[in-house]
Amino acid sequence: MQIVVQTLEDILGSLRNLEVDWRDYTAIQVIADLQLIPVKTTYSVADVLALIEADFDEGVLICRLFLGLSKDDFTGRLRVARGNKGIGVKAYRADRVGFLKDLVSLGLLEAMAAEVNRKLHWSDVLVERLRSGRGSAISGQRRGRDVEDFAEGIIQKVFGEDYEVRCTFSGPRGTTAKCDFAIPSKKAARILVESKGYGATGSK
Repeated sequence: MQIVVQTLEDILGSLRNLEVDWRDYTAIQVIADLQLIPVKTTYSVADVLALIEADFDEGVLICRLFLGLSKDDFTGRLRVARGNKGIGVKAYRADRVGFLKDLVSLGLLEAMAAEVNRKLHWSDVLVERLRSGRGSAISGQRRGRDVEDFAEGIIQKVFGEDYEVRCTFSGPRGTTAKCDFAIPSKKAARILVESKGYGATGSK
């Protein structure tokens, strides 16, 4: 067997961009469905019903696109609107009128009219690319920070000021790890170390 020696430069030089099409079967179908939506100044529940009845999953996806919401945001808002009722196809089939009423309550009809009748500027395409790329990342970061703030509020009620935020804590064997919240705080941890003779504990 012949042995071939490759350098890092050889490997890097052989690499090529992997071009892929973002459109899968669902995307292709949704694009086709969007082109069939009639242009009107106002829309009704009947228009939403037509989308949902044609294909539930694709219809719900189109509704989400009109609202400009991520899947997580849309799911959360629809769950709130539905109360203790489901948001899947079984829930829809069990109560079409109630499901559509709750779906429309998210501002769907207004969003449909606004998007269909929007006068586009070339910059709108670039803004949309910015929103779907950088905007999605920023939204995720802000949601994460909101969760941290919520958790910190509970920690404050339980431990007062005896905790530390986004720091590195020491474990029993001198190990360290980064954490969002360390309980107790470094000051309390030093007291604990001096009185007990072992490393401070933290919680993440």
